[in-house]
Amino acid sequence: MKYSFQAVSFFLASFLFGGSVTAFTPSKFSRTFASKTSSSRVVVRKGVDRSLLSAKSPEHSLDQQPYADLYVRSPRPTYIPGRIDDPDYVRIFDTTLRDGEQSPGATLTSSEKLEIARQLAKLGVDIIEAGFPIASPDDFSAVKQIADIVGHEVFDDGYVPVICGLSRANERDIARAWEAVRGAKRPRVHTFIATSEIHMKNKLNKTPEQVIEIATHAVRYAKSLGCDDIEFSPEDAGRSDPEYLYKILEAVIEAGATTLNIPPGGV
Repeated sequence: MKYSFQAVSFFLASFLFGGSVTAFTPSKFSRTFASKTSSSRVVVRKGVDRSLLSAKSPEHSLDQQPYADLYVRSPRPTYIPGRIDDPDYVRIFDTTLRDGEQSPGATLTSSEKLEIARQLAKLGVDIIEAGFPIASPDDFSAVKQIADIVGHEVFDDGYVPVICGLSRANERDIARAWEAVRGAKRPRVHTFIATSEIHMKNKLNKTPEQVIEIATHAVRYAKSLGCDDIEFSPEDAGRSDPEYLYKILEAVIEAGATTLNIPPGGV
């Protein structure tokens, strides 16, 4: 079985990329990048909903070539957890609603989160990390609402986003995350634990062997709840011993993890 390694997240994507980020294949990137760096600020990409684009630049009319064909969503491989049948396909994992909200002044209401999730779906984002359900009752409700609504809004081409909830590597967190996202057509639980020596010793007060046991138990527990799409992150991977990283990542894969996220620092 092939495993998808997602080591990149998109923070506040709508601001950083002029209002549009979508999954793309490398063969399409050169045209996408060229349009992004043109004199106009209109961004033209495959999968972008027409309503999201500015009408202030007539030289980039939707009816003019070579731009018109860019508005047709590219075919994407069937979503299977832990597997991408097209080796050129890039899955986009967006954390705007979870990590992005931790930015100063970026607190969002549940209705605002729902609207952002809908716009991310219009952009074609593959996985939307909707929040950290254990953090508060409001965050749980917002994630559940997104899973129950956006996680069921299937587009004409069959696309529907994966809705993901973050959890620490303990049963209480994981159960709460699963309860929030399980209503989506494609639910995912993302669990994490620190793997750097300084974090294991001073924050967790655990040995490396104990951390591996905690991580694998977390993955097995999520799987036992009925979740078949499980993401694992080794927090502070940038300061972790590479050989130890290989060991814990292999262990969580064997336990049932389908996606590995390798963050250099925090998750």
